[in-house]
Amino acid sequence: MTPDEKAHELGLDLLAYNPPANLAPATRVGNTIYTSGHVSVGYQGKVGREFNVEEGQTAARVCAVQLLQAAYTLTGTLNNLRCVRLLGAVNCTPEFTEQHLVINGASQLIWDILGKEGRGYHARSALGFVSLPVGFAVEVEGIFEVIEE
Repeated sequence: MTPDEKAHELGLDLLAYNPPANLAPATRVGNTIYTSGHVSVGYQGKVGREFNVEEGQTAARVCAVQLLQAAYTLTGTLNNLRCVRLLGAVNCTPEFTEQHLVINGASQLIWDILGKEGRGYHARSALGFVSLPVGFAVEVEGIFEVIEE
């Protein structure tokens, strides 16, 4: 099954992306796509207070859907993408230390679509912040390689 087919099977609408104004959701330079940070629409608040780890993972998944939608707008397909790196930011309480588990929600979706072995296997950082724009719980950005075959 191709990544496009997997996304469809999971119910993702890759064309439904409605980016905010004043920024490019993603930019392509050669065979590299750099996405902007995409936020957890529908999840505002702190992980460790308003949200637990599992809810944070769902919020991170929302971000990953937007990453894939942004990349799709530039390529018209996910079939030729390889995820190189994700950077995840978690709006959390000072004592919260499980940012890596929250960002697993984004990584898991990338693996589910692009495959855990090979094109979905990526480098990643997960960081905790005292706040994120508009109080969103999670923000994720990504770097993808476009593989010309």
